[in-house]
Amino acid sequence: MMRAIWSPRRKFETWRAIWVAVARAQRELGLPIPEKAVVELAANQRLEDLDFARAAEHEKRLKHDVMAHVHAFGDACPTARGVIHLGMTSQDVVCNADAMVIREAMVLTIAKAARLVDALATFAEKWKATPTLGFTHYQPAQPTTIGRRAAQWGYDTALVVERIERTLGSLRFRGLKGATGTQASFLELFGGDAVKVAELEKRVVSSLAGSAAGVHTITGQTYPRGDDVAVISELAALAAVIHKVCNDIRLLCNRKELDEPFAADQIGSSAMPYKRNPMRCERVTGLCRFVMNLPGNALDTAATQWLERTLDDSSNRRLVLPEAFLTLDGVLDTMHSVVRGLVVHEATVRKNLDDELPFMVSENLMMAAAKLGRDRQEVHEAIRRHAQAAGLRVKDEGKPNDLLERLRGEPLLAGVDLAGAMNASAYVGLAAQQTERCGREVFAPIRARHAAAIAALPMSEPDV
Repeated sequence: MMRAIWSPRRKFETWRAIWVAVARAQRELGLPIPEKAVVELAANQRLEDLDFARAAEHEKRLKHDVMAHVHAFGDACPTARGVIHLGMTSQDVVCNADAMVIREAMVLTIAKAARLVDALATFAEKWKATPTLGFTHYQPAQPTTIGRRAAQWGYDTALVVERIERTLGSLRFRGLKGATGTQASFLELFGGDAVKVAELEKRVVSSLAGSAAGVHTITGQTYPRGDDVAVISELAALAAVIHKVCNDIRLLCNRKELDEPFAADQIGSSAMPYKRNPMRCERVTGLCRFVMNLPGNALDTAATQWLERTLDDSSNRRLVLPEAFLTLDGVLDTMHSVVRGLVVHEATVRKNLDDELPFMVSENLMMAAAKLGRDRQEVHEAIRRHAQAAGLRVKDEGKPNDLLERLRGEPLLAGVDLAGAMNASAYVGLAAQQTERCGREVFAPIRARHAAAIAALPMSEPDV
């Protein structure tokens, strides 16, 4: 789907659609363009293999892609040959076509990102109450839940989806502005009638993108390249969020708490048969890194638009724009398959939590002892002494954490419910409720807003 959007066929047929719209509107506004010519142009809007071949031959001679396709269109439409591209500069075609393609690509990107949010929301809801060890600085910290962590992934993704939606809504067409943006050529065509110039632009853009489509008030030869910066930056932000999610999954795979989908005959390593490398997440992080580094390129392009326009943006944009969308499209497909197939190893999750939980509950034990009348500072010192000894036992001797056994013999903790303190669910705070709230307030609106688009996406997952 994304490949089709950025294909040469889509690009050049969009050019032809613009030429048809311009010719039709010019005729409607009184220019001497035969109706037969407009009909002929519309009938030949779709490119055939011969059209591609003709355009390629013309470009070899002319060294100009737009004029090559003007001539190829004229070859297919001899009656209309003399009115194609009338009054227009190349960017009246290219910029508006780019705007149409970018908008279509963003719609598809939003749909696939919303589908990823949907998958993360489903996973989060399923595991919302299952305690797991939390981490700060990648050091053990207060427990959270598996679902709460996934809800954070989904929330971060949803925030970027909302920003991409806003950016899409803010994009405008260049319209018909002519060689330097002054619309001088169109003013000449209509004998100095500025009203007709404005009406021509309005009719053409409306026919291409609907009456609600915005048009830039003033441009040089191209639409402001800040638009590209905004688009690429939001794609990079989405890539950064997904990169973070993949890194989290990879870290948890190392702790044997999660596994990404792993096929029955899949090989993790040519040398180490036992390995189950998280290769999908590894691939995604590499691709995300590529997208994350593209905004600087778009910024350079926007900053080097000399006066009314320079041409060094063209070759660059032909790489940056399609590659950003195509790369992220593959990322979103792969990430969706990862989330749908995530495997949770509950026994290992519990073991890893139990290994650290005695340390985590020390403050609660200290407060319980203080309620029984013990000196808080003395209890703190006693727990600190036992905890340090237990920690060294784990690190230096490779033995299990025996802090709980040590504390059972501590007189200052006599009467404190040590067994009850090991209930992990008591330390996850509002994790489950936060996950549910995120589902209601964030995930549900995105699911509802994009339900039709998600349903329209191909059901089969890529074999990645």
